[in-house]
Amino acid sequence: MAGRTRPSASTPQNTARSHTPQRNPNFDHLSLHDLRAYRQALVEEEDRVSYWRRIIQARLDLVRAGEAGEINTAAVRHVLAEARLDAGRRALIRILPNDDMPPLPNLDRLWERQPRPGDTRYNEMLARELAGAEIQLSAYRAALHRRIEAATKELIARYREDPSLCLLALPVEPAQMRERRRPV
Repeated sequence: MAGRTRPSASTPQNTARSHTPQRNPNFDHLSLHDLRAYRQALVEEEDRVSYWRRIIQARLDLVRAGEAGEINTAAVRHVLAEARLDAGRRALIRILPNDDMPPLPNLDRLWERQPRPGDTRYNEMLARELAGAEIQLSAYRAALHRRIEAATKELIARYREDPSLCLLALPVEPAQMRERRRPV
């Protein structure tokens, strides 16, 4: 025993245990299926928000560079309509309270505004509004990431409690899995 030291609380083995996801009572009302669907909806919403954020950033770059001229938004309006944020947001808020969800900018109104060549004051105002929208979208996206992480931790905690629940994520029924494993 001489010369041996006891592992400290910060050894990898002990820190791994301290970071083991625990059940979150905010998710108790959700079945495993509903929790997985909720997490998937969050991921899809994050994809839409990221898409809009990239569009806003590109438009802001054009306005700031003074190269915007007349941008034909009608050509892409149908694409943007498919990526609406409000419907996804309302669905997600029904699952958990929206205390951590920042407001979303009015993207439709902002998108319809065209830069005005030669009108520096107007274009600077448009650039500020686009930058503000990008900040709001970034904050909303960060809130989505926190929710995705919380839902993921809840899934991990449930799977650790009952590893057989992992089989429910497979495309075949658990009973079919048992039948396949039986010796012939």
